[in-house]
Amino acid sequence: MTTRHLYLARHGAADAFGNLTDIGRRQAGLLGERLAGLPVDAVWHSPLPRAAASAHELARHLQNAPVAEAAELIDHVPYVPQAAETPPSWAGFFDGYDDAEAASGQKLAEALVARFAKSPDTTATGTGRDTHEVLVTHAYQIAWLVRHALDAPPSRWLGLNSANAALTVIDYRTGLPPTLVMFNDMSHLPADLRWTGFPDGMRP
Repeated sequence: MTTRHLYLARHGAADAFGNLTDIGRRQAGLLGERLAGLPVDAVWHSPLPRAAASAHELARHLQNAPVAEAAELIDHVPYVPQAAETPPSWAGFFDGYDDAEAASGQKLAEALVARFAKSPDTTATGTGRDTHEVLVTHAYQIAWLVRHALDAPPSRWLGLNSANAALTVIDYRTGLPPTLVMFNDMSHLPADLRWTGFPDGMRP
């Protein structure tokens, strides 16, 4: 049985303009070192500069893995919950999202799942080997893929936070539900580089 291994990572720390900082580069490089021993087939990244720079930084540690942009990985709100689904701590966050914007975000989220959240396409490659892909994206997109893997209600993406350069791994096999292997793991980062980008009140 072949497996599609998805290694999901939030981009490294960025400045107020959305550009990768020196800390973010260090984080991405350390993530690349962690992934260096894997037979990575491809590194996909969001169109945004902080994700693209992180992808190229970590790919320096991989052996000939191609790096390419994937529009589905763009930062966006994947699902705008109804009032009854919204936790009190998120009250007001979605004010100003109109129906068109919410529908656009949900369409992007569906495209993300359709492209990446599935087992390997052996008919296209003609082989039965496992595939290994790194997705450098944003916290909300990781939360959405985790929620999907767990078959949780749409609103459960809320509160599934990822720190900068943290690693989440999901495996996909034909005929089986997805397997969440790890979530928000930062063991490749030293203590002073962990938890950046994470809500202050939720840090351990």
